Amino acid sequence: MSDTTEDRCEGSAGKCSKITTDRAACTENLTETDAFIRSSLALDPAEEYKMNNKRRGLAIIFNQERFFWRLGLNDRHGTNADRYNLERRLIELGFDVKSYDNYKEKEVLQIINEAAGANHSDADCFVLVFLSHGENDYVYTYDGKISIQEITAMFKGDKCRSLVGKPKIFILQACRGDKHDDPVTACDAVDSEIKTNEVVVDASAVYTLPAGADFIMCYSVAEGYYSHRETINGSWYVQDLCELLQKYGDSLEFTELLTLVNRKVSMRSVGRAADVNALGKKQVPCFASMLTKKLYFRPKK
Repeated sequence: MSDTTEDRCEGSAGKCSKITTDRAACTENLTETDAFIRSSLALDPAEEYKMNNKRRGLAIIFNQERFFWRLGLNDRHGTNADRYNLERRLIELGFDVKSYDNYKEKEVLQIINEAAGANHSDADCFVLVFLSHGENDYVYTYDGKISIQEITAMFKGDKCRSLVGKPKIFILQACRGDKHDDPVTACDAVDSEIKTNEVVVDASAVYTLPAGADFIMCYSVAEGYYSHRETINGSWYVQDLCELLQKYGDSLEFTELLTLVNRKVSMRSVGRAADVNALGKKQVPCFASMLTKKLYFRPKK
């Protein structure tokens, strides 16, 4: 390589005095140190989270079917089926499940704060589920909305030390945009009494947010799209998640199970809806994993 320039480093701080060169500029970061750290690490691809604590852990479900009239949000018919199915599946996996229906913003925040401040030292992990409408980076309570980032921040290592190094699972059933496969008119209006299993959507948008190490964010739909919910059987996502948890929850690695959920939901299409523009439309869930090891919910001995 021909040199047309030269870089000189002077002093212990590694200051650069640049004369002309086409080599990379000197920096204070020593690549030799980085290389040494990388070569000294011995990563086991099969390493799993420790799941042999006394308790599986706490699972909290916030189920929002009704909303204060001033919010202008439609009731979420079918969500009680989601709550019931999730309760059964999580109990089968050994979780201590607590469900809260139509709680107000202040009450929801108090429950989450108490959970974050609790001692999880003898637990394997933690789960929080929100079944509701969403908007931007928020999910709705009965009378207001809460930032998802505010919720997850309560469980980071500097705030919730007893969950450091343990999986923290957040499951969000809410819309994340205003599109099906193509932009369409929202179809969230339902009759006050529903006798047929019609497909509706959960209102507005919820966006993926960074959480931190050992978090996994499970979303009912990819960013920008509607999340479909049947008015009797519940949401597509929770239906398929619960079915696969029943079949494989205690044997399949969790992110692999979520990938199967993605596939199963993606095979569905809207067959009955108040909005004819929604007919035939699709949905694909997604998850954002900050997990650092494999996650299994094997039966406790």
